[in-house]
Order: sequence, then structure tokens, then C-alpha cells
Amino acid sequence: MRYPITLLLSLLLPISMLQAADNASTQPPPNIVVFLVDDMGLMDSSLPFLSDGHGKPVAHPLNKFYRTPSMERLAAQGLRFSQFYANSVCSPTRVTLMTGQSSARHRTTQWINSESRNTGPFGPVDWNWKGPDKNSITLPRLLQKAGYRTIHCGKAHFGPDDHDGENPLHIGFDVNIAGCSYGQPGSYYGTENFGHGNPKRSRRAVPGLEKYHGRDIFLTEALTLEMNDEISKAVKENKPFFAYMSHYAVHAPFESDPRFAKNDADSGKNKAALAYASMIEGMDKSLGDMMNHLEKLGVAGNTLILFLGDNGSDAPLGPVHGYSSSAPLRGKKGTHYEGGMRVPFIASWAKPSADSAAQKKFPVSKGFLDGEFATICDIFPTLLSLAGTKAPDTHKVDGESLWPTFGGTRGTHPQQFLMHFPHSHRSSYFTVYREDDWKLVYHYLNDPGKRYELFNLAKDPYEKEECSTDMPEVLQRMIKAMQLALTDADALYPISKNGGKPLQVK
Repeated sequence: MRYPITLLLSLLLPISMLQAADNASTQPPPNIVVFLVDDMGLMDSSLPFLSDGHGKPVAHPLNKFYRTPSMERLAAQGLRFSQFYANSVCSPTRVTLMTGQSSARHRTTQWINSESRNTGPFGPVDWNWKGPDKNSITLPRLLQKAGYRTIHCGKAHFGPDDHDGENPLHIGFDVNIAGCSYGQPGSYYGTENFGHGNPKRSRRAVPGLEKYHGRDIFLTEALTLEMNDEISKAVKENKPFFAYMSHYAVHAPFESDPRFAKNDADSGKNKAALAYASMIEGMDKSLGDMMNHLEKLGVAGNTLILFLGDNGSDAPLGPVHGYSSSAPLRGKKGTHYEGGMRVPFIASWAKPSADSAAQKKFPVSKGFLDGEFATICDIFPTLLSLAGTKAPDTHKVDGESLWPTFGGTRGTHPQQFLMHFPHSHRSSYFTVYREDDWKLVYHYLNDPGKRYELFNLAKDPYEKEECSTDMPEVLQRMIKAMQLALTDADALYPISKNGGKPLQVK
């Protein structure tokens, strides 16, 4: 019996559709690597992150001081932002990355002292010193529920001693390598047991790396070896992984990495700056080693890498509020200026592949993004979207997914950022609100006539021309927008010197 060709096609089509659906369902979920560098600012790299004013990246003197070929390699196959914002100190950024919430909302508004609540003389007493706990909605916990093996390696700094946030295992990680309550290592040297046994360093000795004690190995290298080993285990078990590679580098103490110590010896820089540059180069080697390892395991085409810093640079190169470690940007870590808030950010698949199902569904275009900005709040929803899961509706998220931008759709990502710091540091008791080209800084405890700073970053990217008195309408609009954002987050404010009540924004 002969059957019409149309009937045969109608019978075969559903089978082919089922086969395609079955093939799609067997595709492994994408792996995720977040490569976070402590205290690495926008200019701490040979890879330029600033433009010439026409949208083309341009190198500045600091870019010529550092060597980061692995960052250049990663950026060449993906994209990087010129304007990516984090908080100006570490713990607020790290909790934001874990929760998708601004510091004003999650209330971990200051870096966390392991032993005591470092509120500051006029800081809000109820700020979230303890960080996330066993019940908190966090990125690793949500990924864990979605079937991911969640690996923490390096600096944690999510909470103080004797609280849940002290241990990454309490906030959703399956594996914790060397993570604890404090933010700097006792020593970077294996020959010094990473601080163990030295009374002057033992208070911050790195835990859990005993196998490297006494060995001639730098901390950055030891952590990389451990992370690569855990990734291998996940691949062997055929599980998708979330690898949170959170280096202690390049935080103080500035100790020279012997592998790269001679590279900048004739630069004329001071000893501490030379040590810092060697630590940057060691960090960059770690990135390259991880990329090579992913390729060796055969999973690079299915692994997304996000590279970023946690706050502005702390390189020992000049004045805090001037043009030094982040030049030509103003300021450094702990300040309200761009050098304290803007960090390097690169997004790329570990190995671009036209055959990768994940890359077809979640493309990352190649290029340099100059006119747009994104923030630390955006990473949480971006990675949850990649993993095919989401936070509960009751969990307020301040960021939005970056996938449209990654895929090449420009001009659609919200252009706002709120950074709230009601404590004392290099810059003290302030809120920063960025919207489009405008940046407003509010100083809570200044005299009434000196509480506002307004900058047009499109015209004045280096913050040399404060224009609040010249642009009263823009100032009032920005004040109202900042007030709404703070109210929506239910922010805590500094207490006044006299009355003890929050100083509301006026």
C-alpha cells in the first residue's frame, strides 16, 4: 500500500520533534565560574577598561604597569564593561552578590570585623553585622536546589566568628576551601603556613590548607589547585557546578609573589606597589590555569565565566581621595568616588563554540561596552536565569538579568545604582545614587550646605567639576529618586551627633 507523502511527513514530524526535545533535555546545564578578586580596581590590569570618548578602549599609564594576559584572553572572546559598579568595601559587595539585593536592603553596609561589631561612632546600631544565615535566600543555595555542586574557594567574609555567615557551608555551598570570617590572609606564603604558627599573623591565618604548609607555594596558586581539583570531581560525577573562586589576593598584606617579582623591578614604583603588581600577575595566572583546566576537562564550551573585583583598587600608589591607584579615575577603595566603586567586569564562555547548546541559548557577544553600566546586583538574577531557576517571589531583587545586554541588545538595561554606606571609613556616612549620566553623593553629617555633590559623568568622568549649585533642577530630581530608592529598601541611616535619630535625606 502506498501512503501520500504528506501523511508520511505528518507521522514523522512528531517523532523528530520528540527526538529534538529529548536531545535538548539531555543537554547538561551550563556550569558557572565567578572569579572574584579582592580589592582589584578598574585600572589594575593591562586590559583597558576606559575609552577614548568615542567608545574605543584606550590604555593609560597604569595599564602599562600591570601584566594580565589571561584577562586579555578572556575579554577577547567575550565582553567587558567600562562602568560596572560594586560597593566601595568588600562585605557589602559579597552579600549583594549572594542575594541580589543592594546594601541598603540587606543591611550589611560595612565590612565585617570578625570579632566585634564595627559600626562606627554614628553608624546605625541595627546594621546586619551577622550577614546571611542558614535561612537566607542565597545564590549558592538556589543553585544547589537546582542540582548544582556549589564550590567556595578562598575569601568568604560573609559573617563574623560564631555566626552562620562565618562558614560558607551554612549559606548554600557544598564545599568550602579556606573560607572563614575574616577578609585578609595572615600570609600568602606556604613557607609561613599562610600565617599559622606566627603569633603576629595567626589571628588571620588561612584555614584548611595544611597540605601546603612548609611548601614554597603562593596562596593564590594553592587555592587554584584546590579549586581545579573540586571542579574535576564535579565533572567526574557528571554534575553541573557553581565555582566561586574568591581570591584573597590582592588584599593586603602586599607580599611579593616570587614567580613574578622581577617583572616590574625597573618601573620606579615603591616596594609595596611592586609586590601588588606581582600579586595581580599571580591572580591572572590563576584565571588562565582555570580556563586551561576547563578546556582539558572538555567542559569549557558549557561553562560561563564572570570576572570581577569586589571594590575599588587599594594599590599603594598615592592619596586616597586623589588620582592615584585608579588614575585617571578619582579615589580608591572605601571612597565615594568612581575609583572606589567601579571594578573590572568580563563575561565570556570559557571557550566559544558554535555547537554549544548553552551558548546558542545564552549568547555572549564580543565587544567593549562603554555607554552602559551594570552593577553587582545584576549577577544574582543573571546566573539564576542561566541555571533555569529563580528566587522566591517574596525575595526582593534589586538587579536585573544581563542576558539581553550580553546578547547584544544595547540600551535596555536599567541605569541606576544605589550604594549606601552609613559608617566611617575613608569616605564616611554617605549614599551614592547613580542614574544615567548623573551621580549624586549625599553626606549625612556634613553641614547642611555641604551635603550634596553632583557630577555629570558623561561630561566629567573624572569628577573634577562638582555642579550641584549650577544644576538645581537636576539636583532636586536626583534627590527625590535617591529618597525613593532608600525608602523602598527600608534603609538604615546614621544617627546624629546630638539626637540619636536617623538623619533623613532632605
